[in-house]
Amino acid sequence: MTPIAVTIAGSDSSGGAGIQADLKTFAALRVYGASVITALTAQNTRGVQAIHDVPADFVAAQIDSVFSDLAVGAVKIGMLSQVATIEAVAGGLARHAGSIPIVLDPVMVATSGDRLISETAVDALRRHLLPLADLVTPNLPETATLIGEPTAETENGAVAQGRRLLAIGARAVLVKGGHGEGEESVDHLMGSDGTLRRFAAPRTRTRNTHGTGCTLSSAVAAGLARGLPMVEAVTQAKRYVSAAIAGADGVTVGQGHGPVHHFHALWV
Repeated sequence: MTPIAVTIAGSDSSGGAGIQADLKTFAALRVYGASVITALTAQNTRGVQAIHDVPADFVAAQIDSVFSDLAVGAVKIGMLSQVATIEAVAGGLARHAGSIPIVLDPVMVATSGDRLISETAVDALRRHLLPLADLVTPNLPETATLIGEPTAETENGAVAQGRRLLAIGARAVLVKGGHGEGEESVDHLMGSDGTLRRFAAPRTRTRNTHGTGCTLSSAVAAGLARGLPMVEAVTQAKRYVSAAIAGADGVTVGQGHGPVHHFHALWV
């Protein structure tokens, strides 16, 4: 059977993040991708110029359409900027997802620094979606925002904050260290069973990192859709994203933060 993953996220008109990055990632990892669009952004490599939220009832209709027909193997959730949208997604997944693995990427700020979620929506995301997700993939600032603390500055601090996310309902957390310092970018995967795994990769010096978080979470979802266990799916996803960042300067897109190279293994 063809593995299928669905992304529930916002559209990036420049193609480097959001729905577009997710679908590219699914395709690169040999998974069929479907989509539920939650917002339209007027966006390029230099910033986000405008956001148009899709009405919540239409978000729900997209979910019903996809899940009533496709044998979805995994779900990735990205940009949800409004409370009504979050509630519609939570309700749709409650109706359809069952035991389907869900990866939640709590997108709050674009690579350019533009905010993508309202203040009130952060609490709604914490209450409605955190308990549904099999894996939450926040970066360091997002982790801090979700628990109402300053951003962690050390690995031990990042792990401690990730564990506090587990304590408020997350089943597993992958705290991403891309915003940290040092020669390595270190992510920490921790589960509610007390397990902790450290993933380290050399820090690539490039400004073309647009869509990195979207790409990682969708790569994990692709692995889960193919039936991989969580640790193996995260390992595969980390390997894929590291290579996509390393190859980012191989594509010339825009005048700001360009995208990672989703098809680094194919465009040879």
